[in-house]
Amino acid sequence: MRIIGLTGGIATGKSTVSKLFKANGFPVVDADVVARDVLKKGSGGWRKVVAAFGDDILLENGEVDRPKLGQIVFGDPSKRQLLNRLLAPYISYGIFWEVLKLWLKGCRIIILDVPLLFEAKMDRWTTLIIVVWIDPETQLKRLMGRDRTSAQDAQNRINAQMPLDLKRSKADIVINNNGSLEELNENFKKILNQVTKPLTWTEFLVSRQGAMVVIISIVSGVLGCKKLITRL
Repeated sequence: MRIIGLTGGIATGKSTVSKLFKANGFPVVDADVVARDVLKKGSGGWRKVVAAFGDDILLENGEVDRPKLGQIVFGDPSKRQLLNRLLAPYISYGIFWEVLKLWLKGCRIIILDVPLLFEAKMDRWTTLIIVVWIDPETQLKRLMGRDRTSAQDAQNRINAQMPLDLKRSKADIVINNNGSLEELNENFKKILNQVTKPLTWTEFLVSRQGAMVVIISIVSGVLGCKKLITRL
C-alpha cells in the first residue's frame, strides 16, 4: 500500500489538487473532514476544546463556532498550540481509522490530505510527499480575495503555518500553482506517473493483497511441514 501525503499552505490550491485526485479515482483521506467530525457536539474533542476555551466559542445549537475559534487561535500562538495538542490524538485516530477502512477495501494507493502533515509528524506515515506551492505574493493575494480579509489578517494566518518554502524542501514532488487552473491541471497530469508507478515490494507487503499472500504462504508452509512430518 502506498500512502501519499498531500499538503501545502492556506490558499495554495491544495484542496483543488485533492479534488483532482478524487476525480481521477484515487481514495482521499481528508484531515479537515476528520477534524470537523472530532469537534462535533458531544464528542471527546468537543469536550476538551470547550473546557479549554469556554462556552463563548459555542453557537446557540451547542456546536463550535469555527470562525470564532479560528480568530482566537490564529492571533495567539500559545492558544493555537493548545488547540493542536487537544485535538491531535482524536484527529490522528480518525485518520488512522479511515486509512484502515480503505486498506480493508484493498486500496493500493491512498492520498492523505493533511494541511499540517509535517507539523503533526504524519509525514512518517507516508512513502511519497506532494507539496502544493505558490509564491508569497500570490498566496497573500488569493487569501485576501477568497476570505475578503485585510492584508494584515491574511498575513497573520499565513505566518501561523510552517513556511511554504520549508515544506517544499521536504517534498518528493512539488506542484507549482502560481498559474491558472488549466496550468494546474497540466501540472497534475505530469505527476501521475510518479504516483501510479508499480508498488515496491515493501509497499505491496503492507497492502491487503500482500498481507493475504504472506498469510497464505505461512499457512501453506505449515501444512506442507505437517505432511512432511507425517511421512517420516
